[in-house]
Amino acid sequence: MSRGRLYLVYRICETARWGVMRLGDRAALCRVSCYSALTLRRFRGKSDVVKGNDGLSHMNPIKHALWMALLLSACGGNPFLPPDDGSGNGPPGTEGGIRGAKDPITRSEKITTTGNGYAVGIKLNTADDTFEVDGLAFDGGNVYQRGTTVSDIGPFQVYEGDSVYQDAVTGNNIDQLLYRAIYGVSDSGKTNFAIVRTGSYVPYGFGGFIYNRTGPVTLPTSGQAGYEGEYAGLRDFNGIGGLEYVSGHMTMAIDFKDFNNGAGVKGTISDRHIFDIDNNDITSVVMDAINTKFSTSLDTTAMPLLEFTIGNSLKGSGEASGGITSLAGSNPLEKGTYYALIADTDAINAGEVVGVIVVESDDARVGFENVTTRETGGFILLRGSE
Repeated sequence: MSRGRLYLVYRICETARWGVMRLGDRAALCRVSCYSALTLRRFRGKSDVVKGNDGLSHMNPIKHALWMALLLSACGGNPFLPPDDGSGNGPPGTEGGIRGAKDPITRSEKITTTGNGYAVGIKLNTADDTFEVDGLAFDGGNVYQRGTTVSDIGPFQVYEGDSVYQDAVTGNNIDQLLYRAIYGVSDSGKTNFAIVRTGSYVPYGFGGFIYNRTGPVTLPTSGQAGYEGEYAGLRDFNGIGGLEYVSGHMTMAIDFKDFNNGAGVKGTISDRHIFDIDNNDITSVVMDAINTKFSTSLDTTAMPLLEFTIGNSLKGSGEASGGITSLAGSNPLEKGTYYALIADTDAINAGEVVGVIVVESDDARVGFENVTTRETGGFILLRGSE
């Protein structure tokens, strides 16, 4: 191979090695090994380099493509994919691109044709205590006011979409749909979540959730950590209209050393109470129906325990997700997914957790035949004794 061609191979290799290629909403550093450049000798020939109008020699476009293909294949894979360091796309059902431990991370509900993920542009206005949401039809002027009947669930804030909107031309009021939002932020300000759901559709209708870590995380490589905090959410229905609230207490633990191929995560949500839209505690009504359906004698003062499916679910990016279920005696009751993000606090690495849980169940109440209940809850947990 001539000296000129060797230099050309070097230039191609350096371009592939250090180039940045935009994939979706992330920039992946391209890494290519140049050690196999000499294998390209089989392509040498008079057509490898062509003379341009500028008097300089250039790579033949066809041969350039072949050389690049060989350079990429010599690396043992596609160099435009991120390194396998535990980072990656978010959990199934979420959007937000590829992120790592050094990145802030925002995950939102994936947009579907059934109405999930339509709530975007979510923003809290602390100056006047309002909550902005874009993308949802007939929720007023996209600005939600602090709830009147229910303004808080534990440490989390509740907001309401306007019930009417005034036609600017006629001055007539247009009835709006029933929308509620729950917002939570940690004391450190490094994590937050928001959930928006509607009760005005017979299917689930339009809404969404979002959870966020504002900075990087440093994950321990050994030992275990326990977390504790509050849980709050909205319950909507497939098969009937309406909205309900839910509150609870949550614990979570991580074994950073094991499993060997990923940190183990477990968690529970206990002391769950259900409230109707007027803030009446209807937990006993729901539990009486569950006991009747399954011939059980469960405590009617709280919903059954929700428990994580234990697995090696924590990624190097500080993200975790997996299954979560509850039982009515020995009978499956609720089933869904938890989503979690680990964040540092000022004093402790991996000091807090934020996330969202979505579970579904067949509603057992009279008048709710063939109705599926979906519970979408958010949580913020601090590291301490489990």
